[in-house]
Amino acid sequence: MAAQARAQDGVTLFLGIPLLILSLIMTLQGLIKGRLMLTGTLGFFLYTYASYSFLAMYNSMFLVYVTLFSASLFAFILSITSFDKSTLHSYFNDKLPAKSIGAFLWFIGFVIAMMWLGKIVNPLIEGSTPDILQHYTTLTIQALDLAIIVPLAVITGYMVIRRQSFGYLLASVVIIKGVTLLTSISAMLGAMIYAGVDVSPAEVIIFPVFNAGIIVCFIILLKNVRETGTTTI
Repeated sequence: MAAQARAQDGVTLFLGIPLLILSLIMTLQGLIKGRLMLTGTLGFFLYTYASYSFLAMYNSMFLVYVTLFSASLFAFILSITSFDKSTLHSYFNDKLPAKSIGAFLWFIGFVIAMMWLGKIVNPLIEGSTPDILQHYTTLTIQALDLAIIVPLAVITGYMVIRRQSFGYLLASVVIIKGVTLLTSISAMLGAMIYAGVDVSPAEVIIFPVFNAGIIVCFIILLKNVRETGTTTI
């Protein structure tokens, strides 16, 4: 856990916080790209500090984690509800490759589901505990991924393919959050390998590939955002 936490903190410090500051500045300038980036970045902080609050061993930072979890939760809610659904479609270029982005989100959701279920289902059938449980009392990350990330990726992918306005917003959130989250996971895997922790070869391949793919989606998304009709929060 220590190696993972250090890598996570490094990504938060050198990617999450700068992205948060940049998106805030862009939002204050009235740019829709800034608002989309801000919402996605807040989603990253929400996931990160929810994980810390529920998973990390109790320590002197507990109330700090809870405070950051609460702040990012309500900031995320306020940010995502600030968009006018009736005008969302006007923010995106018609040339946005919706089917490709939607299919990639489906693929991510499917692979994450199969990866975790493959480690959980067999032990449940055998009446044993999964190896990934280690010294923890429950599978917090897996619960968050299976209950939130996987369904969100699938639903968002469907809505984007159908070119539904709210789907564009959700796709922006999922993609921008995915950039920060997958970068964090890739860094954690590297830190774990460096620390001599046993890591699945599949995870070493899958997450960096997903990271590269989601960064490409992020670039494509930003290139297809139009600033016409933008209003500030």
